[in-house]
Amino acid sequence: MEQKNKVRQDLFSFKQNAYLMPLKLKILTLALLPLLLVTIIITLINIKQSQSLSELEIQTFEENLLASKRNELKNYVSLALTAVSQVTSSPWKRDFEAKEEVKRILNGLTYGEDGYFFVYDGQGVNLVHPAQPELVGQNLINMQDENGTFVFRDLLAVAKQGGGFHRYVWRKPSKGDNEDKLSYVVLLPEWGWMLGTGLYVDDIAKEVARARQEVTENIRNTFFTVLVIMAVTTIIIVMIGIAINVHESRLADARLRHLAHKSVQFQVSQRRRFARELHDGINQLMVSVKFRVELAINKMKKGDCSAAVDLEKGMDVLNQAIQEVRLISHDLRPSLLDDMGLTSALRSLLHEYEARTGIIVETELNFPEERLPDDIEITLYRVIQEALTNVDKHSGADEVRLKTWVQGRYAWVTLKDNGEGFDVVNQVQSNGIGLRNMHDRIELLSGEFVLTSDIGHGTQLRVKLPLV
Repeated sequence: MEQKNKVRQDLFSFKQNAYLMPLKLKILTLALLPLLLVTIIITLINIKQSQSLSELEIQTFEENLLASKRNELKNYVSLALTAVSQVTSSPWKRDFEAKEEVKRILNGLTYGEDGYFFVYDGQGVNLVHPAQPELVGQNLINMQDENGTFVFRDLLAVAKQGGGFHRYVWRKPSKGDNEDKLSYVVLLPEWGWMLGTGLYVDDIAKEVARARQEVTENIRNTFFTVLVIMAVTTIIIVMIGIAINVHESRLADARLRHLAHKSVQFQVSQRRRFARELHDGINQLMVSVKFRVELAINKMKKGDCSAAVDLEKGMDVLNQAIQEVRLISHDLRPSLLDDMGLTSALRSLLHEYEARTGIIVETELNFPEERLPDDIEITLYRVIQEALTNVDKHSGADEVRLKTWVQGRYAWVTLKDNGEGFDVVNQVQSNGIGLRNMHDRIELLSGEFVLTSDIGHGTQLRVKLPLV
């Protein structure tokens, strides 16, 4: 029964380890979730910041392109003014001839695919327009673009203020479609004309859109890269956790097999000892009883009066056999342990021990009134019994201190003597069968067995057994 309880306890421990595996996976998952959440939040914040910074860079890029266009327009207008300056400043040409010469020069000045110069008088009448000659002579002061902006009214206002830039929508000659245009105009003070030129900024919009698309793709690629790294990291962590669980499971399996092997060995050893005691003790006594009874029967058949003596001797031997059976039964399972509990059984054991050995035992037994599990009680009883036997046989001590208590979910036992002490390692490795038996009993119940000894200062035993 004792061995069955131990094996049952080992199987229970193994099942606990098996149930702990999903718990470990849950703990691993709970540990991963904050990591993933923090990573996602940081990634989103970085993406948001990257988008903001990218937008600022794109705006700066667009401003630089526009600034380049403005400088370019200024240079073109400056070249046009240089080209007509000799005519406007010449005193030898009449005013009408000078104006016509300026118109002719500006009509012939073009650059690029869509670059030209335009001239309007102070009332908004077009005087020069090489790209759209049908506009020449028309008053366009009230013309509005598709956005509702008065194009030439605003251009004249800018020119009269000393020159400057104005942005509006105008038809692009090469495409025939309306495009965003940036113009630079100045005033010819001699005649009050507005001279200007413009550049279409649709290419700037394309460059900005291309830059914005590249930035979006970079941010998207970065996000996917972070996702891949996070997924790979998660997979690695999960694989490591699974590998650790598998390794621990294998260790638990190996430990269970080791404990089962020890349990079987211990059971075989106990059975051998029990068989030896039956053969060498009780069997011999029973054979002697049988011999005495047969001898008495033979004498009675012959009428010999000495048969009673043989019967009396047979009765004495039978009483010895009965005592031997009681001792073996007590050794297998003390009846007092079953009837009164561990504390009472220990008190009886210690009282008998003091009377038999003369060693003083100071006790402090603080086990609770409720019974401990059967396997715990018999294990603690046997360990204390074996430890006391070792003290009597080997220590040379005259005093032993025994303390027992329950704290939390553990039962504790400490036993200390004032004997000579010994080398624990060498003793266990040589012939410490009793020590190994105690250690194996505690280990079978997943407990702790600690033995310390100092030569000349006694030996101390500490046992810790889980109650659950």
